[in-house]
Amino acid sequence: MSVTGTVRQADLIVFNGRVLTMDDDLPAAEAVAVKDGAILAVGSRAAIEALKGPATKVIDAKGGSVIPGFIEAHMHLFSGAAELAHLQLIGVHGFDALRDAVRAYAAKRPDAPMLVAQSADYTILGDERVTRHHLDAILPDRPFCMAAPDHHTMWANTKALEAAGVLHGRALGPGNEIVMGEDGLAEGELREGEAFGPVLALADEERVRLGLSTGGEPDPAPTPAQRAADRDIMRRGLAWCAEHGITSIQNMDGNLYQLELLAEIEAEEGLSCRVKMPFHFKNFMKLEMLEKASTMATRYDSEWLSSRMVKVFYDGVLDSWTAVMVEPYADRLDWVGEPLFTPAEFKELAVAIDARGLQIAVHAIGDGAVNAVLDGYEAAAKANGKRDSRHRIEHIEVVAPTDVPRFSELGVIASMQPPHPPGAMDFPLEPTVSRIGKARWPLSYAWRTLKSAGAHVVFASDWPVASIDPIRGMQAAMLRKPWAEGDPDQSFSLMESLAAYTVEGAHAEFTEHRKGRLKEGFMADLVVLSHDIEAVEPRQLHEVRPAVTICGGKVTYQVAS
Repeated sequence: MSVTGTVRQADLIVFNGRVLTMDDDLPAAEAVAVKDGAILAVGSRAAIEALKGPATKVIDAKGGSVIPGFIEAHMHLFSGAAELAHLQLIGVHGFDALRDAVRAYAAKRPDAPMLVAQSADYTILGDERVTRHHLDAILPDRPFCMAAPDHHTMWANTKALEAAGVLHGRALGPGNEIVMGEDGLAEGELREGEAFGPVLALADEERVRLGLSTGGEPDPAPTPAQRAADRDIMRRGLAWCAEHGITSIQNMDGNLYQLELLAEIEAEEGLSCRVKMPFHFKNFMKLEMLEKASTMATRYDSEWLSSRMVKVFYDGVLDSWTAVMVEPYADRLDWVGEPLFTPAEFKELAVAIDARGLQIAVHAIGDGAVNAVLDGYEAAAKANGKRDSRHRIEHIEVVAPTDVPRFSELGVIASMQPPHPPGAMDFPLEPTVSRIGKARWPLSYAWRTLKSAGAHVVFASDWPVASIDPIRGMQAAMLRKPWAEGDPDQSFSLMESLAAYTVEGAHAEFTEHRKGRLKEGFMADLVVLSHDIEAVEPRQLHEVRPAVTICGGKVTYQVAS
């Protein structure tokens, strides 16, 4: 769009860049001007520099790409921020390497009541299943647990199991399991939140997980000191997002407490990212609890902090056999998984949420779960009338062929994560690919198939499940290879990947008229990259870094010069 009309002095201009606007009317430009938190103009360098005044902040892009701010369409801000302080086990394999990492971490934290590690591969000990005995041999005298990358399985040592009161097992709801040994004691493997929740509680970090574990509020209420500490955790998470070029967050767990913390930060110094925070409805709740979702939606409805969404889990994950499949698992022929809701219960829930005018986002990984959720959305449309609801399904790691066209037919958003397919980024091929089975590979993580069928496909990381880095996610999408010859190519091009992290992210939150593109009048959310991404080979794309992140016209991150 060219500069027209009355000349106004810009608050900020970005010049000397290769501007990728994602706007079909003006796909490329040389510079961008910002005024009062919005984009004043996009155009040639000369036209934009004419808007410069004595107080205008000037950013030289140095030939790098200038793109819309990344919209992180699926992440967990509060818990992810807290986990930045945990032991990270990405790339650690073998007992000796695990032992050395855990002991070194423990030595630096002699007073920690509980030691927690993240991103332990299911195959961290090769073909040998992790048990409490392995962890006891590493750390026998202090409670310790480690989480799988997907956050749906944890392993704990005996000290942790004893302290949490689960060494002898306990009654759990559907889809949750404490794996028991022949001796009648827990083996150390804990599947899903009800199983490992008591263990994680030992770390005194329950508040950061409430939006995920219960959807409830802290009880007892946090002290002023605890609340201040929680705001600091949130600040660390927001800063981590800004460092990676993220300007908007669609959180995928939620409660009122997190919204309150963010509102307090906004009042104190402003937010560095825009946040959409859902209400998390759990399977033990009554439908009356949805009134809280409506309250959150009414109370928080700005361009910086909003709700209007309900998050639900329908199943678990493939690696622990807790995802719900149509046909049995390839390596467990008598098991299809156990849903967290019956199909009838979910239909009733979907109808009730939709009737309130709220968006629904459902974690559904197995093809059986995806089918049931689509059925629920169809039931909601029939009961309440069809509208532009933009209900979502999160992950969709396996989909049945008959369900592929239903996304477009029902207007359902396919929310998918390029880091997740085994072998695409950090996750190993096994045990997942064998668990899925070769017959289902063609429709596993089927981004291209769903997009070609007319679905809106939006990308995200699911941080802290995977690296938060959108650029690495784009690279994973571009370099994705089929697992077997003859399987469909599910990869995306550079511009398709960028659109999935910008344009489609805006569509997913009903803000395509205000964000996701660099266009006059849109929010001034943009990122200056260190390189021209169109000139970088896909295998080197991870070397491209955000040099400057701008959100609402304010610089929220800048590489030190």
